[in-house]
Amino acid sequence: MPAEAARHDLVAADPAAWADLLRARRDLDGVPHLPGWAEAGRPLIVRRRVPGEEAGLVPLGLPLPPADGKRRIGLALPAAALTPMAAPTLRDAAPCAPAAWQPALDALIVLGEEHGLVPRPFGALLWQAVTGLTYLAPTSDLDLLWPGPVPRTLLAGLARLDAEAPMRLDGEILLPDGGGVQWRELYEAPEGGSVLVKHRDRVAMMPAMALIV
Repeated sequence: MPAEAARHDLVAADPAAWADLLRARRDLDGVPHLPGWAEAGRPLIVRRRVPGEEAGLVPLGLPLPPADGKRRIGLALPAAALTPMAAPTLRDAAPCAPAAWQPALDALIVLGEEHGLVPRPFGALLWQAVTGLTYLAPTSDLDLLWPGPVPRTLLAGLARLDAEAPMRLDGEILLPDGGGVQWRELYEAPEGGSVLVKHRDRVAMMPAMALIV
């Protein structure tokens, strides 16, 4: 696997490398679900690197389900121990969402189709879909990733659906270079304003208009 995997990419860990990592991380002793995580084919997600982390390792994470404390676990593995995994689309993951969400999910899928874009979930809906564990709660947000740059009409559509949906719509516009910007921040940016773009190894301010087509 290439070491330059982008934030939000999903990867599978080699079971032997995963076992070695757990043996080295005594702070994770007794944490539920971790033993057998790799053997079960459950993914890890590429995250931002934090200061002091070894540059030769891929920064990874996974959240525990709310019933197990909702702890966000940060770890890192060599790229050679990881295999890319295909991420589910919103349509793929929709059956795992609450019934009350379904009309909003259908509307979001249609919004994407109108713009030739396919959203994919991250956050609670993603983890529930890819692990079979319970991550969604009545107060959960819906986090989506949209391939960008995006037209302003898509952002306006998201704002409209956010006002109507039973859950809060969060998420990012993902740029071709792997950076990501919060859709709401981009939508609300004033004319001539800048927005924060997050990459795996850095953050940067960019003109909002450069990210809208």
